[in-house]
Amino acid sequence: MLEVKNLSAAYGQHPALNKASVRVGKGEIVVILGANGAGKSTLLKSISGICEGTVTGSIVMNGHELVGMKPDRIVEEGVSLVPEGRGIFGDLTVEENLTLGAYAHRAKDAERTNLDRVYTLFPKLEERRRQVARTMSGGEQQMVAIGRAMMSNPSILTLDEPSLGLSPLLSKELFQSLKTVRATGIGILLVEQNAKASLAIADRGYLLENTEIIHEDTGEKLARDPAVQKAYLGGAASKTGSGRAVADRGAMPAPSAPRPTTGPSPADIAAQAVEGVAPSRAPTPAPASAVPQAPQAPPPAPPSAPPPRPAAAPSAPKAPAPASPAGIDTASLVDKAREMSTRRGATVPRSPTPLAQQTPRRAPSTPMPELSDHGDRMRAVLEEIETAAARACDRSRSRRARKP
Repeated sequence: MLEVKNLSAAYGQHPALNKASVRVGKGEIVVILGANGAGKSTLLKSISGICEGTVTGSIVMNGHELVGMKPDRIVEEGVSLVPEGRGIFGDLTVEENLTLGAYAHRAKDAERTNLDRVYTLFPKLEERRRQVARTMSGGEQQMVAIGRAMMSNPSILTLDEPSLGLSPLLSKELFQSLKTVRATGIGILLVEQNAKASLAIADRGYLLENTEIIHEDTGEKLARDPAVQKAYLGGAASKTGSGRAVADRGAMPAPSAPRPTTGPSPADIAAQAVEGVAPSRAPTPAPASAVPQAPQAPPPAPPSAPPPRPAAAPSAPKAPAPASPAGIDTASLVDKAREMSTRRGATVPRSPTPLAQQTPRRAPSTPMPELSDHGDRMRAVLEEIETAAARACDRSRSRRARKP
């Protein structure tokens, strides 16, 4: 019925189609597959006579040459187009849109019959024939566009991306409807982005690449073609025979555990500090006669130099290292809190003196170190730790005082 031979089209100096040859028979669905910009829409526009570029070649419909013919005359020859984007009249009702499709002389006598056929094919349109078209869903508007094209009583129905913008469920209904249209004897030339669904209903298909037709075969063979699967059906990712795809998925590293967005609250840190109080760390008072007196340790040196180690007599035990009032290693807790802040992305300045040699500070009034963006939060945390340590020290002293 429709035969295209050596069809070329160009927009100025830019070729959009180069010697394409396509044929569509009665009651046959033919699909055109190709990437964006390959020339698919230009092919349909050239067949319908609405291409804005220069068209050369041959388009024959029932023995009549269509190249150079006006669009309305091409519709009279039996070719109707459903353009991309539907192109319906949004302010008109469904039935008014459908009736406008019956303006061709070939459709005047069969207007009522064609309208009943459209309503039978799309029952929703009959239910909403009085509804304004722009208030309908995308899938229903696509039904209106297809129904309007069928009202011209065509022999060949061309569709440009009919499932564009539709949900998977509506797309499935659309392709089922196209199979019903084919059963009426209308030939369908389909340009569709959903290659899998279109090949499933297609009798034949063409591959259009870089403005040229490079391959033709049945829809079933094209669906099994490795090159088509790789280019349009994602076949390269689904192959598991070689085991490469499976191995790649198995080799994918497991995602690392997410970093905590917030650190422990000051109350949690204070509670951990209180729980860490060990009574064995606190020196137990003993009679003066039982414990030899150790020489007094010199005062701590400035932070720039480590404090000198006290010289102890051989017979006397070493003096205990200075600790916090509650027997808690506050410096270690401060160091852990500083490390936690660093893991969350904060930059915490460290003192040049090692923490083990720093003298613990107890008074909250002592100036706190600058902690960049987290300075205020860290300062509050350290103050609560020291306050909790002081309370723990007081309770420990009270317990020892109450003991006989």
